[in-house]
Amino acid sequence: MFLLVLLSSVVIRPQRRSGDRHAQRRAHHRAIRQAQRQAQRQLQFQQRLRRLHAISTKYQRLLVITLVALATALHLSAPKGIAEPIQTQTLQSASLKLSWLPTLAQAIPPVLVAQGNQIILNGQTLPAAWSQRQQSIGISDSGLMQTVGVDLLNTTDATRQPVQWFSEPSTQPLVLESWLTSQSRYLDITQLAQQAGWQVQARGNALQINTPATRVVGVRQGRQDWGDRIVVDLDRATPWQVSEQGQEAIVTINGAIAPAMVQNFRPIPGTRLTSLNVAANGNQTVIRMGTNLRPRVWTLPNPNRLIIDIRSDSMVERDIAWAPGIRWRQQNVGVGNFVFPVVSLVVNPRQPGIALKPITSNPNAAMGTAPLLTTAQQQQAVAAINAGFFNRNNQLPLGAIRVDNRWISGPILNRGAIAWNDFGDVTAGRLSIQESLTTSTGQRLPVLLLNSGYVRAGVARYTPDWGGSYTPILNDEVIVTVQNNQVSSQQPSGVAGQRSIPIPSNGYLVVVRANGAAASALPVGTTVQVETVTSPSEFSRFPQVMGAGPLLVQNRQIVLNAEAEQFTPAFIQQAAARSAIGVLPDGNLILVSVHRRINGTGAGPTLNEIAQIMQRLGTVHALNLDGGSSTTLYLGGQLLDRSPRTAARVHNGIGVFMQPNLARIRP
Repeated sequence: MFLLVLLSSVVIRPQRRSGDRHAQRRAHHRAIRQAQRQAQRQLQFQQRLRRLHAISTKYQRLLVITLVALATALHLSAPKGIAEPIQTQTLQSASLKLSWLPTLAQAIPPVLVAQGNQIILNGQTLPAAWSQRQQSIGISDSGLMQTVGVDLLNTTDATRQPVQWFSEPSTQPLVLESWLTSQSRYLDITQLAQQAGWQVQARGNALQINTPATRVVGVRQGRQDWGDRIVVDLDRATPWQVSEQGQEAIVTINGAIAPAMVQNFRPIPGTRLTSLNVAANGNQTVIRMGTNLRPRVWTLPNPNRLIIDIRSDSMVERDIAWAPGIRWRQQNVGVGNFVFPVVSLVVNPRQPGIALKPITSNPNAAMGTAPLLTTAQQQQAVAAINAGFFNRNNQLPLGAIRVDNRWISGPILNRGAIAWNDFGDVTAGRLSIQESLTTSTGQRLPVLLLNSGYVRAGVARYTPDWGGSYTPILNDEVIVTVQNNQVSSQQPSGVAGQRSIPIPSNGYLVVVRANGAAASALPVGTTVQVETVTSPSEFSRFPQVMGAGPLLVQNRQIVLNAEAEQFTPAFIQQAAARSAIGVLPDGNLILVSVHRRINGTGAGPTLNEIAQIMQRLGTVHALNLDGGSSTTLYLGGQLLDRSPRTAARVHNGIGVFMQPNLARIRP
């Protein structure tokens, strides 16, 4: 019995240990499953957190943008400042980081939050480009000069523009920071507005500026050996504008003048003034001066005075680093016994972001004219100069224009031309193109003109680069259509200017003028081949070409020979306003405008004088461009050399293009 009990205990005890192991195993599996479920719940929780973080980040970004606009408004409405809150219209999104939130000093990529092209100054609407960028409002430098009267001083730093406005430039320079777009340079007016007590507010397309009320406390006139001076005494600094109407210069001052002062003012006979009138116009004072000279208007402080000088040497000499690769210069250059005011732009064609191209008033056809200011702005050029000759009657080009390897207009009469590429290589010389048509019968016909408004007896060729169609220039031309190197039709033109003939996209037109033999050699079905030779041959490798003439300087030597380029004696002998382009020893291009001589008759330079001017400016090569009333030099929204009212319409020009850069310029 004892043995049975013992055996029973021996058997049963191991069974209890086996059950314990199963229980432990089950508990272990339960723990694993619980851990897995916990890990899964944690993963789901983390995923929810990431989704919530993404949503939060989105709204935080929107909050950041809102804070930018709010900070801008608060900054410009500070009590000790003078600007009212700026009502921004739109705020473009930017790439933001949350680390930006603690401080506005950590700038986001710069974005224009508002911009326009009108300034409402004390209720008067004036054209001027402006933009708002973060906490700053900028007015284009041309707009600031034209609407407020600020004068730009010399600078070698394109990021900072010193200005003079009722201040001493030597002891009290006011330096404005700048930023660039593709067509303008904007100067930050925040400091200027604060010092002058302006209230500034953006409203849609317009920037509203209200300045403190100003009184004119005196008007004085005096004759000088060099001309006439008018001094306007003011009780505080105030904006002013200058305009020209015919033989009259007008200065408008944003300051009221007492009626008694107007009545008591008695002008005296002037040295160069033919008339002088002072009048009140509400809160403005208007001074009208009879003169054919552009007045020099400038200011002095302590006490505040506006000085108007009527003198032949009124041009202010300047040397302004306007943008990377663009320098604005004004200087007096002596030639013989005469001194010529020269306005120029020095452009570095190798500067990244800078490009030069011929521009035309009508990009889609050869015919058309427009003010250079209009053409430059429409084609978004930052600077431009008028260039080649054209026929004012039919508005067709007369000389070489090659744009991106396309001959918009071919060279004529072996006249001077300048050519360049995108790498900064430039050449100049007397240019011609010799073309010929060879027929399937072996006949060889010389082509005298390619895409040209210049006409003569013989054969001319017009390609799609001329435009979509050709309008006969002379009566009774013969129009031969060539498609895929085969004559497809031949027809008489009839009366000049009466109809247009399509230029095939897969061919060209051959226009035969007063040459029956050439027309007979091109019956329908004839196969033709074109051969083209450019002289000098190096011109063929340049994608951009502009022709005008005569050639002035080559290899630093004056090579003027207007007779060889078949200019008329009247043109050769004329003293007139001149435009020119040259290549400097460092490879930079210089665009030059000269309107008059300071002494003597006041007339512009002769061809020989403009050649000497270009040589004195240091050019290696130089070319005369179209001149007279066509002479126009444009930069950043303004004409540098003349009033827009006096500028004639032109067919073409040379445009300077700049890639947009909304960040502050870095040297």
